[in-house]
Amino acid sequence: MNLSNLTSKNLITLDLEAKTKVEVIEKLVEKLDQQGVLKSKEAFLKAVLDREKLSPTGLEEGLAIPHGKSTAVKKATFAIARLKTPIEDWESIDEDNEVTLVFLLAIPKSEEGDTHIEVLTKLTSLFIQDGFIEKLQKAKTANEIINILGTEIIEEDLDETTKSSDLILAVTACPVGVAHTYLAADSLRKKAKEMGVAIKVETNGSIGIKNALTDDDIKRAKGIIVAADKNIDMDRFNGKPVVQVGVQDALRKPDELITQALTTAPIYKGNNSKTKNSKTNSKTGIYKHLMNGVSHMLPLVVCGGVLIALSIALSGVKAGEGASVTNPFFKQMLDLGVVAFGLMVPILAGFIASSIADRPGLAPGLVGGVIANNIGAGFLGGIIAGFAAGYIARWVKGWKVPQSMQPIMPIFVIPLVATCLVGLVMHIIGAPISGFMEYMTNGLKSMEQGSVLLALILGLMISFDMGGPVNKVAFLFGASMISQGVSTVMGPIAVAICIPPIGMGLATLMAPKKFETEEREAGKAALAMGCIGITEGAIPFAAADPLRVIPANMIGAGVGAIIAALGSVADHAPHGGLIVLPVVDNKIMFLIAIIVGSLVTATITSVLKPKKQ
Repeated sequence: MNLSNLTSKNLITLDLEAKTKVEVIEKLVEKLDQQGVLKSKEAFLKAVLDREKLSPTGLEEGLAIPHGKSTAVKKATFAIARLKTPIEDWESIDEDNEVTLVFLLAIPKSEEGDTHIEVLTKLTSLFIQDGFIEKLQKAKTANEIINILGTEIIEEDLDETTKSSDLILAVTACPVGVAHTYLAADSLRKKAKEMGVAIKVETNGSIGIKNALTDDDIKRAKGIIVAADKNIDMDRFNGKPVVQVGVQDALRKPDELITQALTTAPIYKGNNSKTKNSKTNSKTGIYKHLMNGVSHMLPLVVCGGVLIALSIALSGVKAGEGASVTNPFFKQMLDLGVVAFGLMVPILAGFIASSIADRPGLAPGLVGGVIANNIGAGFLGGIIAGFAAGYIARWVKGWKVPQSMQPIMPIFVIPLVATCLVGLVMHIIGAPISGFMEYMTNGLKSMEQGSVLLALILGLMISFDMGGPVNKVAFLFGASMISQGVSTVMGPIAVAICIPPIGMGLATLMAPKKFETEEREAGKAALAMGCIGITEGAIPFAAADPLRVIPANMIGAGVGAIIAALGSVADHAPHGGLIVLPVVDNKIMFLIAIIVGSLVTATITSVLKPKKQ
C-alpha cells in the first residue's frame, strides 16, 4: 500500500505557527477533524495527550511522532506539520532535539489488525532510514511531501537468522505499540548490520506479535535484548543471557546493548531476577519495583490530597482546634480524601510486591501495607512491607512441588504463605517502632521550649517520613503544647509541615527534565497540598528517590523551622501550611520561613537529582 494514500495535502501544514507541543497537537487534531477522519476530536485529543504522558514522542533530527489509538478514529490516517519555529521543550529521546517536523498518527482502536494499521506502523521504520527526514525537511510544498511518501518502499522485516554463532535476539514493545516499538526494532537491526552481527527482532505492537521468536531461535541465541515498557513473556528466556532495558534505550544506544548481549549480559533466572554479581542490574531491578509501586500510588496521593486540601481550605482552621470541617458536603469530601490516603501505603506495598513476584505477590503486599498503616510505620514501612512480600512470594514460587499442587500454587499456597510471613515481619518491626516513638516523645519533653535546637529537631522529624512515626511524634508533641497554652512550639512545626511538598513542587518547575512526566504532574498537586499543610504530598517523590529527596526535605524544613524559631513564630492551631496564617503570630516571619525553606529544598533536589534519560 502506498503511504501517500494514508494522508492528503489537506492534512499537511508547512510553516505552522505554534509555541507549545500541545498547541501543535491541537491544530493537527483540528485538521483531522475537518477532513472527517474523527468521530470526536475531543476523545482523540485526550488519547494523544494520554499517550504523551507515557514516554517521549520526540526523536531526533527535529522529528516528533505523537500518536493516539482510539475508537474516535474512523480510519488510519496521519497529519503532518512542519513548524515555523522549533519547539525546544518537546520531550525527546535526543535531549537536544528541537522539534520542527511532526507526524500525528491517528489509529482506529477497532481495527488493530487491519492492513492500514500495519502499513501505518511501518511508516515509523522509514524515519530511521538515512536521508528520509532530511528530504521531508527540505520539501517546499505539500505535494512534494506526498510524492516523497509515495515513492518510498516499505520492506518486510528482514532479520538475519542464519546459523551464525553470534546470533542475538531482541524483543521491542512500548505501551501503545505504534511507533517506538518499530523504531527500536529498526534501530537494533541497523546497528547489528553495521557490526556484522546476525539478529532477529520480535515486535509486540498494536498489530500483535510479529516475527515471533521460536524455541529454536532462543536455543541458538548467544544473547537476548528485551527493550520493553510493558509486560512480555520472559519465562521463555530462562537460562539465557538477557539484557533488560526500556524501549528508548534501543534507540539511544543500540551498539551498547548488542555488545552487552554478546559479552556481559546476566543469565536470566525467571521472575525478573538478576545475577548476584551485577550491581547495576540489581539497582535497576529495585528501582523498577519501587517505581511500579509509586506510579500506582500517585493517583491516590493526588486525588486524596486535593480532596482533603479543598475541604480544609473551604472550611478553614480555628485557634486551638485545627482544621474545622463541619459542613456536610465538605465533610464528605474530606472523608473521601482520607479513604484515598488510607489506600496509599497498601497500594504502594502491593504493587512493589507484584512487580517482584507478579500477581501472587499482590495480596501479601497489600496486607503488609495495611499493617504498616495500622502500626504507624508510614510509607517507609510500606516500602519494607512491599519488598518483604515480593521477595518472600518469589521464594515460595521457586519451591519444587508435586505436579498436582502446581495449579493451586499462585492462587492459594503462595499468597497464603507469603501473607503469613509478611505479617510476622511487620509484627516484629511494630514493637521497635512503638518503643522508638515513646523514646522520642520523652526526649522532646525534656528539651527547653522555644529553643532553636528544639525547632531544628522538630523540623527534621516532621520532614523525615512525612506522616510516618517520626513525623507523628513531632506533630503530636506540638499539638499537646498548644493544649498547655504554648503555641511557639507549633510555629516551627507548621512551617516544616508544608516545606517538603512545596519544595518538591518547586523542584519540578525548576528542573523539569529531572522528573518523570507523572512526577511533574504530581508536583502541581504537591504545591496545593503544601499550602494546606499536607506533608504527604511529597511522599511520591521521597518513595521514588529517598536517598536524595529525604535529605533535601529535611535540610529545607530544618532551615525553615530555625527561621520560625528565631522570629518567634507561634501557631495557635494544631495544623500547618499557609492555611493557618490567620491564627499565626508574626505572620511575616512565618511566610519568610516557608519561602526560604522551600527554596532550599527545591534547590538541593534540583542539584542532587540526575537528569532523566
